Amino acid sequence: MEKNRLIIVEGPQGTGKTTLTNYLRDNIPSSNLYRLAGSKDKTIEGKKISQKMYYALQEYLKKMESIPMDLIFDRTFFTEQVYASLGYKEYEYNDLFETFTSMLDNLNYDIYLFLLYLEDTELYKERLDRKDHHKYQAFSIESSVKQQIEYLRIGELIEKRTKIKVYPIAMDNFDEAYEGIKRTLKIK
Repeated sequence: MEKNRLIIVEGPQGTGKTTLTNYLRDNIPSSNLYRLAGSKDKTIEGKKISQKMYYALQEYLKKMESIPMDLIFDRTFFTEQVYASLGYKEYEYNDLFETFTSMLDNLNYDIYLFLLYLEDTELYKERLDRKDHHKYQAFSIESSVKQQIEYLRIGELIEKRTKIKVYPIAMDNFDEAYEGIKRTLKIK
């Protein structure tokens, strides 16, 4: 029996996560899209909320294994790790990150982790200059570039330690990126 796919899209602000996850949802039959923003609370209480949330999510994912549906996530606990490691949070997240990565790795899905980045980091200026952005983490080119470096570093670690399939995807040109993703996921 073919496994369901668990598709996680991560990356800095301005790389096109929302655009890509909408595209995937529209082009993968029998799929569901989840957008996780995490807690705005950057204190240790926020870490406790995150811990409860991602344990509950792991339980939910386990229950969904037998339902014939691909799951698409716009951000998960990887963002918590990146934000904590860059000092945007008042706490360390390494312990929970290791736990949740291990739990994820043990689920019965084909797991794809798409790490979005921009080769031309000047594109962040254009993409971050928008009025509808949220205020969770201030948008800036410098912040997005730092996040990009950290996401790609984490991706290398995950690729070495787990069976999770990690795909760094340059999003400078959406059409080119989509073609590569379509081939990877065998989307028609």
